[in-house]
Formats: sequence, structure tokens, C-alpha cells
Amino acid sequence: MRTDPPGAAAAGAAAPPSGAFALNPDVVRAVEPPVAEAQSWVAGRAFPPDRPLLDLAQAVPSYPPAAELRAHLAGRAREFETARYTPVPGIPELRAAIARRVSELYGGPVGPENVLVPAGCNQAYCLAVLALARAGDEVLLPAPWYFNHAMWLDMLGARAVPLPFRADRGGVPDPEEAARLLTPRTRAIVLVTPNNPTGAVCPPETVARFRDLAAERGIALVLDETYRDFLDGGPPHGLFRDPRWGATVVQLYSFSKVFSLAGYRVGALVAGEPLVRAATKIMDTVSICAPRVAQDAALYGLENLSGWAAARRDEISARREAARAALAAAAPEYEIVSSGAYFLYLRHPFEGVPARDIAERLARRRGVLCLPGPFFGPGQERCLRLACANAAEADMPELARRLAAEARSG
Repeated sequence: MRTDPPGAAAAGAAAPPSGAFALNPDVVRAVEPPVAEAQSWVAGRAFPPDRPLLDLAQAVPSYPPAAELRAHLAGRAREFETARYTPVPGIPELRAAIARRVSELYGGPVGPENVLVPAGCNQAYCLAVLALARAGDEVLLPAPWYFNHAMWLDMLGARAVPLPFRADRGGVPDPEEAARLLTPRTRAIVLVTPNNPTGAVCPPETVARFRDLAAERGIALVLDETYRDFLDGGPPHGLFRDPRWGATVVQLYSFSKVFSLAGYRVGALVAGEPLVRAATKIMDTVSICAPRVAQDAALYGLENLSGWAAARRDEISARREAARAALAAAAPEYEIVSSGAYFLYLRHPFEGVPARDIAERLARRRGVLCLPGPFFGPGQERCLRLACANAAEADMPELARRLAAEARSG
């Protein structure tokens, strides 16, 4: 995370070797991809069949897309149309289907003109932030944050302002504390709900208060709802019922989790028309359009797979609850700080030991791959993130036993 003024990296960067070009110091100074670092801890190792690696590092579905979706795409891939560019903001049918889905789920008017289809939710975030902020500006990120969000700000020369983690609120950020951190340079507040890494879900009234705060200050509320399909109950919030929503709200979404399409790279950005136009301009220069076959996959899923997605939601919920129960029974040394969607966020029992060391030790000694809290921002040294969607429900007792063995190893 950037802590010095924008431009300081350039001033303090080491000179390149004679005759070599210089790299952008803001990119060089950004952290290396954290998941790749964690995977390096087990790279090249073989794990016996009776003690396989339990990989709970990256938040990806462990099951394939629906069989009927795969069959549909196999047919579509034979069509020349899927090899061609689409309109920059996405195929009209998918933009309309996304608008209908948002309108139905949240009970407010959203039209196709409010939708852009990016190549995944990460790209949606990059497009939105680049449309809102530039070098020297600030964006408020509740800690712990999704690491790619902070990385992109660092690369832009913008400043990520941490909103401190509130374990006493179950990981839900405090809007009143956020208000005290806003400055004239703040361009946006980012909320991820359900949260990655903590799984914490912001109640509708908290989301509304953040919207009100952003509206009062004339800044954007960037709302990443990648994991909304793994919630039970009614709409996650009521922001779209306000006809003025487009003046403040920017919603980000991914099809990677709901339809198990992580490698296809397709998501959604929903916003007022001015931001959609700006993001479309950026999209045109970055990738022109999202992959056509990925857009076809998302459209098929929206039109045909609501029942399949609901079954996967229940399956992931069962895995998460099985992990909670197993930890409580066999590894109570690890306190569950918060949980939801794909994640358990734990406070580990190793006083004074860096969380990265604990995570690497678990990988090398116990065959459990997870991510340390500091990968997600400051103040997280006592925490570990488990992406329990990656393991089967039957694996959770073994996970707890391995964690307990490390805690009791001395």
C-alpha cells in the first residue's frame, strides 16, 4: 500500500543500468500477486493420496460449469460470430439481461444503458477507478481489502486510505469512522459485500449510510458484489430503488463464482450513464470488448441456470458451516472473526509470529494452503483467510485436525 506522496517513488527509485529503460516505479513498487506467492510455497511438491493438499488459497469454484452450459458453448464455439468483436460495452442481449436481473433483484429501475460488460470484475474495478480518480487522488478502502484493489491504486499513483478493521462489528466497516477519513482529494469509497477476505456482509442500513455519505460529499460509492449470489434472503440493499442512484452508486459484479466461469473473464459494471460512457472509452483502449464466448456463457446462465446457481449456493454454505463446526470442535485455538460466502477469516493463536510465516508453515508442514491476513492490508497480522469453497464438505474435519496439529506443535 502506498504510504508516501505520489511521485516519491520516482524520486527515490534506483537508476536503471546504463542503456536500459526505466520501469514505472509505481508499478514496480506495487506488491507482487499474493496468490502466486502462496502457490510458490507448494510448487513442485507431491502430496500423497492419503494426505492431499488442502488448497484454500484462491477463491475459485471447485466444480465445473453446468453441463448444459458447457454443451451450449461447444455449439456456440463453432459459430464465426463468437470469434468476432462485440460492441465495446457488451452484446445488447447480455446488457439487457443484466439490467433485468438487477432491477428484479433490487427492485429499482436499471436499463441496458447503465450496463457495461467487462472482462471480469477485476477489470470492472479498474475501469471504474480510472474513470473516477487519477494520480494524487484518494480512495477509501475498508481494511482488510481485496489486494488487487489496493494494487491498482498504487499503480495509478493514487492513495488507498485504510478504513480500520472493526472486529467488534463482525468485520462490517463503520460509516461514521469513514466520514472522518474523507478529504477533498477523496474520489470514492469502496465496499466489498460479502467481503473478500472476511466474508462479512454489510447490512442494508450500513450500505445505505455509506451511499448517503458518498452522496453528501459528491463522490462515488463503488460497491463490489461479486459474492451476492451466495447470500440467503432478500435483496442485499435498496440503493437501486432511489431514482437518483446513478449519481452515486457504481456496482461491480462477476460471473466467475455464480456460474463457475472464472477462466472465461466476464463481469458487469452497473452505473449512471456518464460513468458507463467513460468506462467504455477506457475499455476500448484496454481490451476492446470482453470475450464473446464468455458473454454468451453469462447470458445463458442468466436465462437458464437460476436453479443450478441456487444449488451451488447451498453447497458452498454447507462447506462453510462444516468448516466452522470442525474448527469449533477440533481447533478452537483459531477464533473465527467473521465468515460468509466463500470465506472464513480466522485469528490464529501464534502470538508475535508474522501471519505470513504461519501461512507458509501450514503449507509446508501441514499441506494446508491459505492466505495470511497482511496480504489484505494493514493490521491483519493475527489473521488467516480460508477460501472454504475450494474444499469438499468431507474435507473439513481433516482441515481442522491439521490446523490443530500446527497450533499444538509448539
